[in-house]
Amino acid sequence: MQDVTTHAQIRPVTPAAPGRPRLNAASAVLTALVFGLVTFLTAPDSPFRAVTAPPPPPPAPVVVQAVPKVLTEVRGQPGARTVALTFDDGPDPNWTPRILDVLRSHGAVATFCQIGNVMAAHPETVAMVAAAGMRMCSHSRTHDESLSTRAESTVVAEIVDVRDRAEHVPGADVEYFRAPGGYWSPTMLTDAATRNLQPLGWSVDPRDWKRPGVDAIVAAVQKQVHPGAIVLLHDGGGNRSQTVAALERLLPWLSAQGYTFTFP
Repeated sequence: MQDVTTHAQIRPVTPAAPGRPRLNAASAVLTALVFGLVTFLTAPDSPFRAVTAPPPPPPAPVVVQAVPKVLTEVRGQPGARTVALTFDDGPDPNWTPRILDVLRSHGAVATFCQIGNVMAAHPETVAMVAAAGMRMCSHSRTHDESLSTRAESTVVAEIVDVRDRAEHVPGADVEYFRAPGGYWSPTMLTDAATRNLQPLGWSVDPRDWKRPGVDAIVAAVQKQVHPGAIVLLHDGGGNRSQTVAALERLLPWLSAQGYTFTFP
C-alpha cells in the first residue's frame, strides 16, 4: 500500500517554552488555602504569631562586699601598674583644695579619709571633695587613737559617723574605714565590715605628717611604691605645704613610670 502521507501533513512538535506551570482547579484551591493560612498565622493580631522575647535586663552592678581584713593593696587588680593615693585627717579648707587642684591637673584620683568633727566644721570643703569625683573614707568622728579599747557602742558610732554625714553631700561615696593611727582590733574590723565599710590600711608611708622635707617625702614614695600600692599622705592635721609640693613632683613621676591612679 502506498504511503500517502505528505510533507505538509507532518507537523513537528515544538517543545513548550519554560515558564510558570499551569495550575488545575485543585492546585489553585490548595495554593489559596496555604497562602491564607500563612497570612493568618503571621498577622500582627494572630494568636499563633510568634512573639520575639524581650532582651534580657542588663546585669546588676557588682557590689564589692567589705571583708574584716585590712586592705593594703588595690583590690581586684593583681600585678596591674596602679597606685591608690589616700589623704588623712581632713578636710582642711586650706590644704585640701590645693591637693585637689594638683590631682586635677594631672588627671589623678584619690581617697580622702576624713574626720567627722572636722567635716562638720568645713562642709564646703567636703562638698569640694565629692564634686571633684574623689572617694571618701571614714577616719572616725574624733580621731581617737585609743578607739580599739573603747566600748563597742562607741566604736560603732565613731566608725559610721563620716558615712552618716556624707549622706547629705551630693556625689559623696564612702566605702572604707581607716582606724586612727592604724590601731585595729578584731572588734573594729568586724564592726566596719558588717556595715560594708572596708577596713583600709596602706603599703607606702612617707610619714609626711612629720614634715621631713619635700625631698624626703618624694624619695620615700619613689622607693616604696610598687604595682597596686596604697600610699598614705595627709591633707589635714597641720601645715601640709610639703605634701602639696611633693605631690606636684610625684604625680608626673608616677605617670612617667607607667602608673595609673585608681581607688583602693
